[in-house]
Amino acid sequence: MISCTEFIPAYSEGFKFIENLGGRKELEKFWSELSDLYLTDSLQRLMQEKGLAGAFDYWSHSLNEEAADFTMILDEDKGEFSIDLHKCPSKGMLLELKHMTPYHSYCDHCPALYKPIAEGLGYTYTSEIDCDNASCKITIKKP
Repeated sequence: MISCTEFIPAYSEGFKFIENLGGRKELEKFWSELSDLYLTDSLQRLMQEKGLAGAFDYWSHSLNEEAADFTMILDEDKGEFSIDLHKCPSKGMLLELKHMTPYHSYCDHCPALYKPIAEGLGYTYTSEIDCDNASCKITIKKP
């Protein structure tokens, strides 16, 4: 078992390895498989059961567990859920490391994992990513 502090650089190095071995398409296939294997029983199930409130529940737990700096808004009247991730702990950590260079598109894994879940349930998913500053905004809306 590796610790979370070791997992983040290992994840980044794994992305580099897969891309070097099989190209970007192979990396995207890996991300798709991760989404199918690990998010179907959590995020997808919660959103099927509770709609956007399920997304709120999922990210409330995971972002607090990671000690992320974020603001989340669930507006049931507008049919909208958003996360403003002021500082991503994973990418922030990678930017501080001196002994390695993070995978050049590290932040691309988040929409690759989460967008198919939301869109598969009929929602729209948009993201604005500022990978150089370890921040992003995700919005999921009802159709």
